[in-house]
Amino acid sequence: MAEADGGGDAKAPLCSSIPSGKDAVWFDVSSLLHRACHDLRNDELISGENFNLFAALSALEIMDPKMDSGIVSTYYSVDEAIENGAAPIPLSFDRTSDIQCVIDIMDHFLACEATWHKGGSLAQTVFSCIYLLRPERTSSHALLHSFCRVIRATCSALVSAVSEARTNEEEDLFTMAYGLPLKVNGDEKCLSMIHAVDETLCRQLKACKATVSKKTVLEDVEPLQIHLDLEEGFCKAVLCRIRFRKHFYHVLTCLRKPQGRGLELAKKHIISCLSELDSMLKTEEFLRQHSACGTVENEDEKTTASGCQPVGFDSTLNSRSAAPTPPRAIKLLSWKRAVDYFRKLLHDLDVICSYSLDPVFEGALRFVVDVQKFQPDLVARAHIQLLLVQDGKLYGRESLFAVICKAALLPEGAKNHDIQKNESVQQLGQLLITLFGVLCANTAWQRRKLGKILQDWQIIYVQLELAFRKEFGETASTSVEQDLLLKVCKHILIWVEEQTYWIALRFLMLGFELELYSTDEYCMVYWYIYIILIKLAEKTHLKIMLSNDSSRRKSKKKKDFVKDVVKDYHVPPAVLFLQCYIHISQGLMMMLASLRNENNIFLCQGPFNTEQERFVQHFELLQKACLPDHASFFSFTETVANTHFSTLPIHNCFKDAQKIAKELRGSFANDPDRLGELRQIEQVAEHNYVALNLLCRLGSLEPSLKISFDFIHHPHFATASVKRS
Repeated sequence: MAEADGGGDAKAPLCSSIPSGKDAVWFDVSSLLHRACHDLRNDELISGENFNLFAALSALEIMDPKMDSGIVSTYYSVDEAIENGAAPIPLSFDRTSDIQCVIDIMDHFLACEATWHKGGSLAQTVFSCIYLLRPERTSSHALLHSFCRVIRATCSALVSAVSEARTNEEEDLFTMAYGLPLKVNGDEKCLSMIHAVDETLCRQLKACKATVSKKTVLEDVEPLQIHLDLEEGFCKAVLCRIRFRKHFYHVLTCLRKPQGRGLELAKKHIISCLSELDSMLKTEEFLRQHSACGTVENEDEKTTASGCQPVGFDSTLNSRSAAPTPPRAIKLLSWKRAVDYFRKLLHDLDVICSYSLDPVFEGALRFVVDVQKFQPDLVARAHIQLLLVQDGKLYGRESLFAVICKAALLPEGAKNHDIQKNESVQQLGQLLITLFGVLCANTAWQRRKLGKILQDWQIIYVQLELAFRKEFGETASTSVEQDLLLKVCKHILIWVEEQTYWIALRFLMLGFELELYSTDEYCMVYWYIYIILIKLAEKTHLKIMLSNDSSRRKSKKKKDFVKDVVKDYHVPPAVLFLQCYIHISQGLMMMLASLRNENNIFLCQGPFNTEQERFVQHFELLQKACLPDHASFFSFTETVANTHFSTLPIHNCFKDAQKIAKELRGSFANDPDRLGELRQIEQVAEHNYVALNLLCRLGSLEPSLKISFDFIHHPHFATASVKRS
């Protein structure tokens, strides 16, 4: 227990009325807090051993929109809101005003839906619309009725997709429907209804554009509103909004078709969606000029193109009927920010649709990691997961055992081996499904889960080893069967080890993306990355060589085989690629260690945690999984203790990385992503080599020189910069 004021190093007077107890001693912590102001960065916190962040965040916070259970609301019920004229039908007896109100409702729906996708409550956003809560009331208004139906159907499809994918986090409100009418009889016909409205609007637009001679043919078409000079503008505004809804719903339904059969069609609808969004933006000026309300000064508060407040919405309406709903009003995204959100969502979905569904495990992993670089939101991530795993198969096409056999570089026939019925092998398949689900989560949640499943992969390795020994003793009767079983067991076990180290590497790399490491900790982080990469390269090389040996033995005699191995041996490109990472990590680790040892900078000397405590905090999950064996804080300190700028390997590391990266260009000529990565590695190696030479010439840093490490060329490998202050 402690008490303190906020005034620098001044000692606060201790309160004599609160005596020290057996388990409590009062102590002035003002100086500690003062030091914390200089040591802590934004988003960092100090916590005791018994501190539980989840419990703290789950506590009641008065006035917080997500945590306060207040009861402020405008109406006690939907019926009361309707009686008070909050959602009139028709919206106005003036047809021009009526269509303006409908367009405002359409725009506000877009803002509500984007806010819901970004973490808001469904009850406070989309279903804050009274017209959605009472579907029967809109039946006399064809335009509003069809639009509400497609909105409801869209929400239902998204809740279903996210719930099935289970990529939403524990604290997400996305899938909570609160008993709202997500499904109403007739919503399944929403596309035919909205298509009929689309055709009517097209005739109205054609009629207002027609010349005098043709108007007699179209004179039976009733105008959308009463001002003929405004007819074309209003028709275009309504038409692009209706069509966006139609195409967006098509995108969602096409994405759910099994085995990715709807991806090509989804791409076409995505293009149409983006085109309609552009058309919506073009109508903004027209709607603003002819709106009945005044201009809105703050664009961030405008949830409609016209700037008018829509009728029929009340964010507090569901606070009493749905108990879990946060009752206080939340801030909606502006209309323009909502348009930007949907543009990004459609771009992310387009990336998903453009992927080649080749059922190769490494390709699927790269696909998820590459898509995550765009920082997709929940809806896109859910559809990635639904595409990856369908009916317990990769893309719904290839069994997980067949995928594992291909990834482990086993021959084609191995995928039919009876070993796949083994319980441990089936558990390995479930681990793959879990891994895909984790990789589709948001970055922070993904990192936590990756660290936790490492132990599962270590355990499954032991279980598989025991199961294979048992199978080998019981089922293999002939030498041919024994050879095949031995090959399957060897390859799968090596692949499991390789995959375990890949997960560990991903866990460490994500720490940079989440900005979990301070510059003072980079030395230990790169040391750990270095030793993980060595193990990963070792297992990858072993897997490839084992596969090559097997194929050579089939085609050559024993004498010729030995000669062939000696003659044709070379390091595979995949291993050399990892070798680039190894050299960069080693070089950075040694450079940072030299700066610590010779210049006393980048030392872990905070007032709260020792370097060993920070080591445990960052790598505890890796240590629990024994990845790798014998990696400890003491082995780290022993490695870096005697490292200096005069050490020869530190100079060779960056040069070797640069050399290998250049040589690998030809091997990855048809892989633009890998070529881009190689260019990044070259830049990091080149700039760090220059900085290293400068530091060696100086001997020690002058007071006017400052060295910093930034991620300007690569997201995970820092680039040193030496500048005069």
